[in-house]
Amino acid sequence: MTSGNHSFPSPFSLTTPPGAEGWEDLYPYYLLFSDDRRDYEDSSFWFQDGMHWREVLYPFDSIFMEFALKSLSQYNTRFYLIPPALGVDYRVINGYAYLTPLAITDGPTIESRVPHFLARAGHYFQNWNDLYAKWQVKIKRVIVDMEGLEFAPLPEMVPLSWVTDGRGIGSSFDLMSRYNKLIELGLEGWQFHFEFLNLGYAAYLDFFMFCKQNFPDIPDQAIAKMVAGIEVDLFRPDDELKRLAHAAVELGVAGELKMSGGSAEALDRMQKAKNGLQWLAELDRSKDPWFNFSSGTGFYHHDPVWIENLDVPFGFLRNYITQVEAGVKLSRPLQAIRDERERVANEYASFLSTDEDRATFQGKLGLARTVFPYVENHNFYVEHWHHSVFWRKMRELGKVFVAAKFTNEVDDIFYLRRDEIPVALFDMSNGWAVGADARGPKYWPREIARRKKIVEALRKWTPPPALGKPPEIVTEPFTIMLWGITNESINTWLGGLGASTDLKGFAGSPGTAEGPARVITSAAEIDQVKEGEILVCPITAPSWAPIFSRIKAAVTDIGGMMSHAAIVCREYGLPAVVGTGFATQKITTGMIVRVDGTKGTVAVVSNGK
Repeated sequence: MTSGNHSFPSPFSLTTPPGAEGWEDLYPYYLLFSDDRRDYEDSSFWFQDGMHWREVLYPFDSIFMEFALKSLSQYNTRFYLIPPALGVDYRVINGYAYLTPLAITDGPTIESRVPHFLARAGHYFQNWNDLYAKWQVKIKRVIVDMEGLEFAPLPEMVPLSWVTDGRGIGSSFDLMSRYNKLIELGLEGWQFHFEFLNLGYAAYLDFFMFCKQNFPDIPDQAIAKMVAGIEVDLFRPDDELKRLAHAAVELGVAGELKMSGGSAEALDRMQKAKNGLQWLAELDRSKDPWFNFSSGTGFYHHDPVWIENLDVPFGFLRNYITQVEAGVKLSRPLQAIRDERERVANEYASFLSTDEDRATFQGKLGLARTVFPYVENHNFYVEHWHHSVFWRKMRELGKVFVAAKFTNEVDDIFYLRRDEIPVALFDMSNGWAVGADARGPKYWPREIARRKKIVEALRKWTPPPALGKPPEIVTEPFTIMLWGITNESINTWLGGLGASTDLKGFAGSPGTAEGPARVITSAAEIDQVKEGEILVCPITAPSWAPIFSRIKAAVTDIGGMMSHAAIVCREYGLPAVVGTGFATQKITTGMIVRVDGTKGTVAVVSNGK
């Protein structure tokens, strides 16, 4: 249970940071806490989702938070009727995202949903492979459709052929309709995102609960081990870097790639090097689609994407080349992980007393293993590939705004809300059609300058980890498994930093390690990580996998057993403790820390000086 009657601040008690007055204008009205829904909002428990939206949300960037949580919720409530769960509600305050999962606690209501869930989810479980193959076709079609959208400045006159062909539609109509189509495709991708994901978690949860009921003392990590050792497309970008490193050594161009300078200089050297063009052909094979890979979560327009910022993957590539030259095996310890999962599964199956129970165990385990790869696979297709193309297309539109003098810089477009852009486009189109000045060139640069100051002021604010009165006991499984929110973590938040440097979190990935800490708080700092260090960060991103060959262990502030950070660390055989709460605040770079990924503990051995 949570400590006493302690509560987090009411969302209605928080004040606006100095210089951020008017921040509410940056977001849709329904994202704000308000007196219209005060009874509900003030009586709920809201947590800051630093796993997905750690930073201030730019006005436009709230789009994927809304699309994601709306889509997640509709599959729980309207598609599959998950018996004990409704959706996840969300708000923005002072620029930061807060969530509250809604559970069903009424027994008869839960029971009435069970037959619907069994029929609907059962269809997917029974036809998983066929439906998943169709899913891949659907999500790739969305991406191709986005790639086909083009945004260009309005011309001085339309082509003569448009007149002679009787086209009857002008350039401004194309501009506005393509923006609308881009937004629709952004939402469509997120509809598909959750078509399978909630069921993937549900199948794992079903197996998890079976294990807990039949083996009361089983560690969560032992259950996770039984579904580990998966082949997923999320790891392909890292595998492609390893392939390119081997190709560089085999083709004799490793030296040219390892020389100092950025990726542009390396590519120029490869144009002239013996076998350089052959290696460049291999690079082109890897880039599309596998370099559509964000260095962050993919939810922010400014997260660096490999294909647009080749310095990022080239930094990892050089390290891999050095390891190949030294005879280091780069592949994941997949067979060892699979051997361990079979050992653990066989051990627990032997504890069951009847053939019927063993058959049930194997059936639930088999289903969990069948569906579990999607829990990671979708992340590449949606948050990385789909989002990368989306942000690129928005920048194309941003160039149109700059050409029309509505904004000064391409990325200024992200200071507009998505619902403001159609209005601005109509203003732009109207001026073009009438032949008079649009208002936008006077209005938007001034308004964007105001909003930039607000966003900077919001960055200086530290959001509380949660708002409202915490629940007496946290039982909602996704809240625990994905976000790592438990009564223990809530009590840690309520207690603040405290004096002790010891930390407790989820035993994310087994193993122990000791070494100097490297604390990083953003993807931009990832190149600072050195060989043999312990990575300490708010949360890892899948695209950080190439540094796992350098580090001894990982420690995160955020996340539960089924967070991407925990899953990726298990698949790479890297000890990890996730969801510690305050690791990045209690540990500083250079401290010697001991990580026990089996017990979920982190201890500072010395300050390292």
